[in-house]
Amino acid sequence: MRTGNRAQNRDKDRDAVLSVDTVKALWTRTYNAEGKPDWTHILPYYHPEIVFRDSIQTIEGIEAFTSMCHRLTRRCSKLVMDIHCIAQEDNIIIMDWTMTMVFRRLPYTAMHGCTKLALHEDGRIVEQRDYYDLWGDIYDRVPVLRVIYRKFMKRFFG
Repeated sequence: MRTGNRAQNRDKDRDAVLSVDTVKALWTRTYNAEGKPDWTHILPYYHPEIVFRDSIQTIEGIEAFTSMCHRLTRRCSKLVMDIHCIAQEDNIIIMDWTMTMVFRRLPYTAMHGCTKLALHEDGRIVEQRDYYDLWGDIYDRVPVLRVIYRKFMKRFFG
């Protein structure tokens, strides 16, 4: 009985169709300037079989995705997402962003990246791929490592 009520509540939470406008509004609300991120309003938009990929991990399934979101919340005292541009074609939404993370013991870290969302035929996000230079954005904040990392990248990739 409880499971049915939970599913009905999820459907009520997800009353809007995902589009450029709704994604921008949802992501801006998720990563806010007032404190820790909150994913409760956005999780209903994810398909149970979500596959999330970024430069360090692949997560499969809504339970594993939800756990990853909670881990990120525990690690950061604050997250802010600035969406610079966003576009949609058919079932694909792509956005360019800067995410600033404030850790408890470390200086803030601004990461620049893009996200590709693939929508399932039911309108929920079934695939999310985040693209960013994790180490470059982190090492840019550490003077000695910044120089070493950039020399390495230039020598081997540019």
